Amino acid sequence: MDAYLLIITLLSIVLVIVGVSVFKWHAFISLLMASLFLAIFSGMNFTEIVAAYETGVGGQLGHLIGILALGTILGKLLAESGAGLQIANFFIKVFGEKKLPWAMFASGFIIGIPVFFEVGILILLPLIISIQQSTKKNILLIGLPAIAGLSIVHGLVPPHPGAVAAIGIYGANLGTVLLYSLIIAIPTGIIGGPLFAKFISKRVKPQGEPELLQAGERPEGITLPSVFLSFFSILLPVVLMVLGTIAGTITSNETAQGVLGFIGSPLISLLISVFFGTYVLGYMRGRDRKTIKKFIEECLLPVGSIALIIGAGSGFKQILIESGVGTMIGEMAQDMSLSPLVLAFIIAGLIRIATGSATVALTTAAGIVAPIIESMSGVNLELLVIVTGAGSLMFSHVNDAGFWMVKEYLGLTIEETFKTWTVLETILSFVACACALALDAFL
Repeated sequence: MDAYLLIITLLSIVLVIVGVSVFKWHAFISLLMASLFLAIFSGMNFTEIVAAYETGVGGQLGHLIGILALGTILGKLLAESGAGLQIANFFIKVFGEKKLPWAMFASGFIIGIPVFFEVGILILLPLIISIQQSTKKNILLIGLPAIAGLSIVHGLVPPHPGAVAAIGIYGANLGTVLLYSLIIAIPTGIIGGPLFAKFISKRVKPQGEPELLQAGERPEGITLPSVFLSFFSILLPVVLMVLGTIAGTITSNETAQGVLGFIGSPLISLLISVFFGTYVLGYMRGRDRKTIKKFIEECLLPVGSIALIIGAGSGFKQILIESGVGTMIGEMAQDMSLSPLVLAFIIAGLIRIATGSATVALTTAAGIVAPIIESMSGVNLELLVIVTGAGSLMFSHVNDAGFWMVKEYLGLTIEETFKTWTVLETILSFVACACALALDAFL
């Protein structure tokens, strides 16, 4: 039964790739067909299939749809106002073209600490595209380091939800996990970010262009925002999210904590930033209401397609979970006689490949490994959290919302996304695990 389930899972993933690349189906249709194929042939009850699919779609889009829309609007305002160009020119002037990948990695790493991965991508994309337009360099050389910074922080560093959940399940010390994760995340991100980007940008030249946040021609009378306002506009949602995260440490008043937590949520912080950007980057620059409305309508139309793809990928992920694929893979890995750190890494990696969700992989693997280590002594619980997080980054593919976000927003083909994003995630996964095992040998 396990072998059969594994085979039909692989066939369902092949169906997605063949559907998009050979039959030229929209990715939404390919993912929906793969979900139905897997659900039916895995023996799921027909009455459960649609409910499971809708649960997956709703669970992801319920959290993400507003963030996608508002983040894209803010990105469009940054692009059309020239704020992205101002920041790009500032980076080029300060760091020089050769050091730009390092600057982008640092930006992704720092911005990624308080915000979710998807939000970080939407905040950084206008900057990535503006720098690419100014320098005419391969967008992978600029974009991948920023994405690597966001991803490694999302996978390893508290307060991201997967890491926090694993800390609770294992009973690890949050402060120690934070220290170890930063020690491991920085060299890992450098290898998977600037160094890998330099290597792969010489071998992969994207066929398409990122069209969603491209700026049009700037009419006469439209002034550029200052560098300060440009930076403030792009960092405002990050600042608000940081305030929401640290609300409990800066005030003991419950009402104030509630207000800060509210405005620091990704949805509300982006909404505030969009209103700020509309005034500062729109009206103050000489744009009228009709033009700003046109910009918003232009950038929201493609978001519908992206939302459908991400939702369908999440529906596919839920079918993988409900059909028992994740549990089956976890049990297969559990039967191996390995060290707890290696076992946690393998289980998280296999569940990640099967389900597409880093958070699901991290929390599920922690739930499987926690009972195994109860009777063991000498297990470093803090490093166990980190290797589980490292495993949860492995081999992102068509059942992962991040895969489709990177593909659509950077204008890549599926093949190019596999060669770049999927490889980048796998490098981050294995290097982080190797660093954790090396640290464990010295502790």
